[in-house]
Amino acid sequence: MLVYVTASRSHEVLSPIAADHVCNPRNSGPLDVFTHFGQVGIPGDGAFVSLWFLVEEGVVLKAAYQTHGCRWSIASASVLCQLVTNRPVTTALLVEPRDIDLVLGGIPEGKQEFPGMAIQAMEEAIGKP
Repeated sequence: MLVYVTASRSHEVLSPIAADHVCNPRNSGPLDVFTHFGQVGIPGDGAFVSLWFLVEEGVVLKAAYQTHGCRWSIASASVLCQLVTNRPVTTALLVEPRDIDLVLGGIPEGKQEFPGMAIQAMEEAIGKP
């Protein structure tokens, strides 16, 4: 089943998982206590993703994000946080944009950069593979 979400000037069809992450975002940040921070883009100046991580003994215990408010940016960052929480950093760094796209049921044309932005912010925060 697809969910039809309307915006002021556009209509987007979201998968149930994407719609759930947009309407009920998980891990919205920032974290009060964190060990790592990464950001792509500049808040207040277009698209951005900020990620906070609490990492202990090589495991991501908590992850949180902030974005500029686009549905697909919110869903991408929310899914990424869920995928990496309680995982070793080495496993978290294996997540790729296509994994987020797959979980969300496909991201529409013109919005495909958001999973990549979330991954870049993570890599900035906790390292690159």
